[in-house]
Amino acid sequence: MKPDTLNLVIITGMSGAGKTVAIQSFEDLGYFCVDNMPPNLLPKFWELVKESGKITKIALVIDIRSRAFYDEIISMLSGLENTNFVTTKILFLDASNEELVSRYKETRRSHPLAMEGRLMDGIVKERALMQEMKNRAQLIVDTTSLSPRQLREEIFDNFKIANVPTFHIEVMSFGFKYGLPIDADIVLDVRFLPNPYYVPEFKPKTGLDPAVAKYVFDQPTAETFYQQLIALLQTAMPGYVKEGKTSLTIAIGCTGGQHRSVALAQRLGKDLIEQKYPVDITHRDLDKRKETVNRS
Repeated sequence: MKPDTLNLVIITGMSGAGKTVAIQSFEDLGYFCVDNMPPNLLPKFWELVKESGKITKIALVIDIRSRAFYDEIISMLSGLENTNFVTTKILFLDASNEELVSRYKETRRSHPLAMEGRLMDGIVKERALMQEMKNRAQLIVDTTSLSPRQLREEIFDNFKIANVPTFHIEVMSFGFKYGLPIDADIVLDVRFLPNPYYVPEFKPKTGLDPAVAKYVFDQPTAETFYQQLIALLQTAMPGYVKEGKTSLTIAIGCTGGQHRSVALAQRLGKDLIEQKYPVDITHRDLDKRKETVNRS
């Protein structure tokens, strides 16, 4: 992909066919997503995007809510096809009339073209109105028998940029005395390990210090615990990826978030990086002791 080329995906299709799942999937793929922007604002939007030079992937939802601008939408698409800086693909989501009726009944929502009339009449009108857009689509996905996860997988298979990871791991250390991290998927308590805080030479240091980390892992149960943890994650991680999970936060806690949790989080993060996972390592409470001293 050239640096000055924008990859634009138009997400459109029948109401109730899965556009909400689609836009969420594109967000997870790193696309800049806009839902139902009026077409007359698009030229200015393109100029702002082009000038910024930072956005290279855009997904726009255009659906029947834009029916007042429908002629402008067709004109806009024709114009984009003649530009050298935008590569456009149209994703059209469809489903059988029976399935669309069932979904509307289940959610108890009104169809945008049948606010006061029969649901089926609205679906028929929409299908006729969207036919030209469907004819222009490079990819048509029938979601009649697809679950949200299966639709997500279909989008990932067709629109994922090569070598751009869609699964990310955050390894975090924390101190239980400052509260549990509310965004953690997996929480591990390592307070069963001897605390370096009570060793005078280690008290002012942290788990980032090699001597402190060595002390932690020299404990008889530490290495056994760590190897079992790695084995557990190696079993679970492919399953998370397969089920469409895009991020995993592993939080490792000790009393103050200074020594034991920091040492384990550092080692775990580095080992996962060696296994080719995208990983960020953070130490939530590493500076808390410093802040306490400064306030006293």
